[in-house]
Amino acid sequence: MEIILLIIIIAMLINITLNSGSKSLNFSKHSEKELLIDTSILIDGRFLAAAKTGFIAYKILIPRSVVGELQLLADGGNDEKRVRARYGLDIISALQSLKELDVEILQDGATASEGVDNRLIKLAKERGALICTADYNLNKVAKVEGINVLNINELAQSVRASYLPGEKLMLDLVQKGNEKKQAIGHLPDGTMVVVENGEQMIGAVVEVEFIRMLQTAAGKMMFAKLSGTKSPKIEKPKTIGRRPAQGKPTKQSAARRISKPNTQKLSNSDKPQETKEVKEPAKRQPRSNSRRRKTPEDSMVALANK
Repeated sequence: MEIILLIIIIAMLINITLNSGSKSLNFSKHSEKELLIDTSILIDGRFLAAAKTGFIAYKILIPRSVVGELQLLADGGNDEKRVRARYGLDIISALQSLKELDVEILQDGATASEGVDNRLIKLAKERGALICTADYNLNKVAKVEGINVLNINELAQSVRASYLPGEKLMLDLVQKGNEKKQAIGHLPDGTMVVVENGEQMIGAVVEVEFIRMLQTAAGKMMFAKLSGTKSPKIEKPKTIGRRPAQGKPTKQSAARRISKPNTQKLSNSDKPQETKEVKEPAKRQPRSNSRRRKTPEDSMVALANK
């Protein structure tokens, strides 16, 4: 009798275990959320970067009507739209190649007579899926219809830098920094802020102006300066062997020019003038009469002189 009761109890336990296991399996099967992808997401490109990080924990559904719209734009005459549509088709191939993602092309028809946006809203209602879009109008209409929407623009806005360079904030400086004259404070979200020349203000709440942000795998870090002060300038290293500027000859260049003989020919104005001795003009000596042809009158004069 006891053996029979024991067998009945074991059978009941086995039945309860099997039923609970099937219920849990059915629950896990129906708990998988689906994410419908819009055309604007595929031509954006940021969704692929987010998917590679592993933050997309949904089954990705790309309707065939969305692929058809991309194909229509890729064959169109608008150069800009054609390039973006081809890029969107490449994004689909890249998503399918990621092993950690479950990507399915939903066969809903090559075209959507009612429009792709209305087709996405209809599919989301039928399947209880979410819509991922970057379209402002589709985002508003889907929310009015009670459909959950993942907007890539809202995601980018939420993860952007809290403060941009040039913005000011009252900050509590709590400790010294690693470098000389630095002080450290923290933003409300825990981001560390390094303040240049703020060592003397540790323990006080001061107004700082953000200079830049450094993003690393471990997190982000902000750099700032005290409001109203100039940011420290980074001295540039001096170059060795730099060519001297023109107009300021060095000693070596001057010596080289002196040592080289001037091979250029001197112009007539540059040649030194030769000093010539000025000779007095020679006096003309009277010509002898012998050279002159004698006339009868000359012979008579000579005879009278005797």
